[in-house]
Amino acid sequence: MHSSSSAPANQALSATTPSERVFALHDHAALWFSLGVGLLVMQVGAYLLPALSTHQAVLAIVCGSLLGAGLLGWMAKIACDTGLSSAALMTHVYGRQFAKLPILLNLVQLIGWGTFELVVMRDASVAIARQAGGMAASHWPVVMTLVWGAVIGLLISGSMLKLVRQLIARIALPLVVLSLLWLTWHFVGLALEQGWEGIWQRPGTGGMGWLPAMDLVVAMPISWLPLVADYARHGRDGRSALRGTWLGFGLANVWCYGLGVLITLTLPSENLVTALLLAQGGLIALTLILIDEVDNAYGDTYSGAMAAHSMAPRWSLRRWGLGLTVVCVLLALVLPMHSIEPFLLMLSSVFVPLFGVILGRLAWQAADQRLAQAPQWLAQARGAHWPAVLLWLAGVGFYHGVPLLAPAAGSALPTLLVCFVLARLLPRAAPAQ
Repeated sequence: MHSSSSAPANQALSATTPSERVFALHDHAALWFSLGVGLLVMQVGAYLLPALSTHQAVLAIVCGSLLGAGLLGWMAKIACDTGLSSAALMTHVYGRQFAKLPILLNLVQLIGWGTFELVVMRDASVAIARQAGGMAASHWPVVMTLVWGAVIGLLISGSMLKLVRQLIARIALPLVVLSLLWLTWHFVGLALEQGWEGIWQRPGTGGMGWLPAMDLVVAMPISWLPLVADYARHGRDGRSALRGTWLGFGLANVWCYGLGVLITLTLPSENLVTALLLAQGGLIALTLILIDEVDNAYGDTYSGAMAAHSMAPRWSLRRWGLGLTVVCVLLALVLPMHSIEPFLLMLSSVFVPLFGVILGRLAWQAADQRLAQAPQWLAQARGAHWPAVLLWLAGVGFYHGVPLLAPAAGSALPTLLVCFVLARLLPRAAPAQ
């Protein structure tokens, strides 16, 4: 984060300067592979069973990951071409005054997911320690929540650019790849011992169609759409941002969803963490994955700080980041997460049509044209751009109505497609003043 006195008053609503454009293809790929790896992703992968057969689950994972990560990469390209953050892109498409609503909803979502990540890290670290023979006392969950909160606060105090290029790309990424390779080797070995043919030919029990299953896979990369621009705008060029983001997140999504399916098939357990701990060397592998979860919590907090700073620029990004870290820690200590997760999933549904409209408005415009027009976009983003606003609100209703009309079609993909096409057809009229 930048605290220079020459920094603009509102960094979240200003385009990045040439000196801030440092991410190359491998930086984008490392960041989004690291962000794509997580215990939650593996757990969601396990949800595909037993409804789907094994080969249906694999097909849904591959197709959903390619599509979802491609959308993420597309948004990354737009952000890199313009140098604008998520808050700035929302402001351009929906108007300065109305954009405060989706920005605020995004802030609430990021606080919720940041809290959820702290709970995941706390519970996993306590389980690891107890497996190793310690942390039997009841106060340890509180202690570990505070410890992980302190780690996030320490990271948020530093430079995001240095964190991505040095800590994640050079240290965290190799460690998490090694842990995934070890877990894959172990559970493939179990599958071979149990009979690979039987596992691969295992039929599904029904209850979930293939499109809703792919919808579930796409949900994970789509959940990052409100964040991707905050990082991709620091890229050197749009093509490398697209390719790196697509490659990194797509590979991580396929790998983690696939591992979730493989673990469920070979070592069924009500708790994914327990199943991982039962694996040979699982304690070390799970510890490395747990450490990698830190960048997920950091990503939520940093983007939350960007959203908050865009609305209240008197506080710096660092100050907002530290404040949001404290809020997430406090919430993690007092709120029952099993009741929060459905709320977070419902809240995230507003961002599928939101970014479907943004993609429809900004896609397929020349990169140099986007870059040249970015300052004028923000200067003209007054009031509310009602055609885009009404399309987004209708898209939210469509998202929740599709399962009632066509349960087998899923929600995210039809909503994205409809909002994208209609947004392309909207008139390019001057914004309302």
